[in-house]
Amino acid sequence: MKKLYKYLLNKLPRPILIRLSYLFRLVAPVLYKGEAVSCPVCEKSFSKFLSYGSQVAHRENVLCPYDLTLERHRLMWLYLKNHSNFFTQENLSVLHMAPEQCFIDRFKAQKNLNYLTADLVSPIADLHFDLHQIPLEDQRFDVVFCNHVMEHVQDPIQCMSELFRVMKPGGWAIMQVPQDFSRETTYEDPAIITEADREKHYWQKDHVRLFAKDYPTYLEKVGFETHIFDFHSHYSTEEIKRFRLMKDEVLYIFKKSIA
Repeated sequence: MKKLYKYLLNKLPRPILIRLSYLFRLVAPVLYKGEAVSCPVCEKSFSKFLSYGSQVAHRENVLCPYDLTLERHRLMWLYLKNHSNFFTQENLSVLHMAPEQCFIDRFKAQKNLNYLTADLVSPIADLHFDLHQIPLEDQRFDVVFCNHVMEHVQDPIQCMSELFRVMKPGGWAIMQVPQDFSRETTYEDPAIITEADREKHYWQKDHVRLFAKDYPTYLEKVGFETHIFDFHSHYSTEEIKRFRLMKDEVLYIFKKSIA
């Protein structure tokens, strides 16, 4: 069963996985009944989380079996709920690129948000377009989410510039990416073109680079200011363990200056 799960996870197209996940969540609470781990998004507890990732970067006990949150989603949720104005400020205009299904229904239900989702192909997104050229007006959004996208695109600087353009002065963004903190500079080689080599070098078959410690400098080149949310200062070791957060993850908050 475990081998079949890993095979389907790595072989099925993303749109099909999204649809199948809605069926799986019906039985997940029964199959994984327990109290060892908790998801702050769905507020359910389980005996364990599912494993997730490619053959090169597979991780155990990280994927919530009900709402499919990973470490990064749970950390982002904790920040939004407990350390931001995302749930309280009225008339926030939000652009959510590549919307995660663990968030999309919850965010759509928020009365304080003007919430728009977009993706190149996702069946759950409102709009479909290429991030290199966003067909939306300047300075429209207060908040932008664009997680685990920049490792896929041809020109990340161009995509970041487009997101900066559509953001209002004073706005902020969360744009998480896989990061190799053992590297000082981002790893990208145009000779790496096969799926097998991309998985070996970039951790996943559809990645075209592996970001390193210098990731924030990409955003800063287009005008964003980098701020770091240190979750270790706000959550205990026990909470970090129970929520299954990634201990060395860095949550960047990128802001667009008013001046």
